Amino acid sequence: MKPAASAPVQLLLVDDHTLFRRGLKALLQQDPRLQVVAEAGDAGEALRALSQHRPDVVLLDNHLPGVRGVEAIASLKEAVPGVRVLMLTVSENAEDLAEALKAGADGYLLKTVESDQLCDTILKVQEGESVVSPEMMTKLVTLFRVPAAAAVASGQTRSDAPARPTPSSGSVAPVPSEGEAPGDSLSAREREILALIARGDSNKLIARELDIAETTVKIHVQHILRKLNLSSRVQAAVFAVNHGLDQIV
Repeated sequence: MKPAASAPVQLLLVDDHTLFRRGLKALLQQDPRLQVVAEAGDAGEALRALSQHRPDVVLLDNHLPGVRGVEAIASLKEAVPGVRVLMLTVSENAEDLAEALKAGADGYLLKTVESDQLCDTILKVQEGESVVSPEMMTKLVTLFRVPAAAAVASGQTRSDAPARPTPSSGSVAPVPSEGEAPGDSLSAREREILALIARGDSNKLIARELDIAETTVKIHVQHILRKLNLSSRVQAAVFAVNHGLDQIV
């Protein structure tokens, strides 16, 4: 007997441009793993559709009429606990990225994303992973790096340094065991790949940089996440910055 096929991930599309929503829906419906169950043009419509259809993932634009997307995240998650929210926006502004993550967004993608990458990302987000567009990863890392540099320059200690923006989905780095420095469990190659992740490189770019197969990079990334008890590249990048492992030796 064949195993039962998994039910498709149910989606709510929230964007004030009707033509964009229609095009996005047509694109996503080509993937049998996904099903668009509702659409909305603003935050109010989104809340009503969310309560009625209870989708797994909300694809949310930031620039909506009235209430901005990031300002609606908390209400969406309160209306249906457990729903995942993936920002899909044109904004490459680092402040928008930080605000979205602080508000509880589970991912942040630019609308320039390739269709196959978008579909795969939706599945990752639905499974609990935090995902940020490669183009935005460097900006995310900079949000953590700049306050740290300022604290050192002003003579502040780790305890009295200003708080850094923290992505919402469990991205606090694990505390190493006593006598173990952060990253000690990683091999030299894994530390190298971790630094490239912090730089914002995709697996394809890392493979090209290190002259290894992309599948080999994927295996290394899996090992890095497992050894550091992390669940996403976003968390890995933050870990690297927080522990001084973001520099390529």
